[in-house]
Amino acid sequence: MTSIYNFKKITPVPTGTDFLDIVLSKTQRKTPTVIHANFAISRIRNFYMRKVKFTQENFDERLKGILDEFPKLDDIHPFYSDLMNVLYDKDHYKLALGQMNTARHLIDQVGKDYVRLLKFGDSLYRCKQLKKAAMGRMATIMRRQKDSLAYLEQVRQHLARLPSIDPNTRTLLVCGYPNVGKSSFMNKITRADVDVQPYAFTTKSLFVGHMDYKYLRWQVIDTPGILDHPLENRNTIEMQSITALAHLRCAVLYFIDLSERCGYSIKEQVSLFHSIKPLFANKPVLLIVNKIDAMKIEDISAEDRALLDQIVDNDKVEMLGMSCYTEEGVMNVKQTACDRLLQHRVDAKMKGHKINDILNKIHLTKPVARDDNPRLPFIPESAQNKPKYDPKDPNRATLERDLEAQNGGAGVFNVDLKKNYLLENPDWKYDVIPEIWQGKNVADFIDSDIQEQLDELEREEERLQAEGYYESEEEEQNSEDEALEATANAITEHNRLTHIQARLKTTKNRPMLPKTAIKRTVSEMSDHLENMGLDATEARARSRAVKRARSSSRGESIARSASMARPETSMVRDRTMSGVRNVKQKMESEKVRKLAQRTPNLFAKRGESDRAVQTKMPKHLFSNKRGNGKTDWR
Repeated sequence: MTSIYNFKKITPVPTGTDFLDIVLSKTQRKTPTVIHANFAISRIRNFYMRKVKFTQENFDERLKGILDEFPKLDDIHPFYSDLMNVLYDKDHYKLALGQMNTARHLIDQVGKDYVRLLKFGDSLYRCKQLKKAAMGRMATIMRRQKDSLAYLEQVRQHLARLPSIDPNTRTLLVCGYPNVGKSSFMNKITRADVDVQPYAFTTKSLFVGHMDYKYLRWQVIDTPGILDHPLENRNTIEMQSITALAHLRCAVLYFIDLSERCGYSIKEQVSLFHSIKPLFANKPVLLIVNKIDAMKIEDISAEDRALLDQIVDNDKVEMLGMSCYTEEGVMNVKQTACDRLLQHRVDAKMKGHKINDILNKIHLTKPVARDDNPRLPFIPESAQNKPKYDPKDPNRATLERDLEAQNGGAGVFNVDLKKNYLLENPDWKYDVIPEIWQGKNVADFIDSDIQEQLDELEREEERLQAEGYYESEEEEQNSEDEALEATANAITEHNRLTHIQARLKTTKNRPMLPKTAIKRTVSEMSDHLENMGLDATEARARSRAVKRARSSSRGESIARSASMARPETSMVRDRTMSGVRNVKQKMESEKVRKLAQRTPNLFAKRGESDRAVQTKMPKHLFSNKRGNGKTDWR
């Protein structure tokens, strides 16, 4: 049985028209759309059988999703079952789901019947009509369910707004007359934000808040106000509170307003307590006297006090006072209610039959004496006479904290872990622990005279350095480096020159200008030559001659192109003679073409001359809403 149900995950239910559009559009998109009468009859049958089967499976899948996602009243917690009965009437709810299940079975049966008929279709037309009939009957069945689909969508939207209540967790349930301060108390102890107004029935549904107490998560439920009248006269708002009181394992906090500002007298509030007292069975109950800032318990009349004392004495209910306005006693009410509920849950478990099964699994071990010698507990005398530590005593024992302060403080001082080693010889405490590698002590493979050999090497190194032995080596190294660098530079220069020569060979002896060269005019060039002391007359004359030659050649080319233009009247060529030498060759090619076309014509197959564009996409994806015209495409 499911203890908590997440109604917010239910998929939205489409309307009847949208349901049909979704399923039929998917059939059109996911199944083949091209069929011809000249196909084999088995292929035509499979084409339409596939469409009918696919549509039937699609309807089945979506209807099964609706049936699976909506909660079954017999499978969920009784609290949810009764709450849904109060809100939606379980008969209507079950009837809507039953109609969905019936439609699913009917569509499955229609699909099977028409697939059986399609196996005997003898033409494309007959198969197509059977397919249309099958989809039409399926669509008719779904159109009849439009009211049930609309009802289930409304139920889904309302279920998504209900709070997620766990019926089995630690719960405090606040109840009482309207406007007695239930929502204000919930806002004080939880992070919920319940609307609080100075009029009755502000809270119209169940509200859930959460709080922490003793490292546990608690659930606090604020119920709508209840009036004192018979059960059959209570409305939907009040019945939500009655359902929560009947099914939830919780601690009940019954609120009473002694100031009577809620609009109801103390006698009426006590009467309501006695009328709903059967719902408090097997639950810890607290009588919460609210608004003590306006009216204290000591200030009420003797008659009203007797009514409260009757509840406390006869029903063994604890009475607590509080005020949400001054927050006096709010935390005391919260702690007392939580402690009472925890104790009640422990007592209920101890009374159950499970406790015996648990005790049978627990074995308490007791030590057994091995002989008759008494072995009494022994405390060393040094431990008994040890003086109490006093940080102000100069003769106190030195602690590690004192050593840390004396040796540089935290981050500098390092704890000596070896000083308390208990060894046969205290001098062994700080010996180096042998390092073991592959089962062998590494120290066994170290030369005992290694330190003397290292000292000898260092002395020899100092002597060679003093004699200048390394200086000559450095000079030789420098000379070798210089020779290598010169060789590398020579090779680089040789490669550069080789690349330049190869580039000049491929340029056909044309002058190469760099990309950064600037375009100069003839006047600028002549000025530059005169500044250099050279005569620029011949250069200017040569430039004018070249310019005149270019302009004359351009004019001749324009005239030549104009003379070669087509005249206004030109001879019309016979395009049928293009590609052939004479009329005889043309007639032979025509004869060959007609012979080649004869075989396709016998089978009425499309040839090169048939330029009809086939339907690449279904028509309904390009057209608007269909009118009263033909709708006989696939």
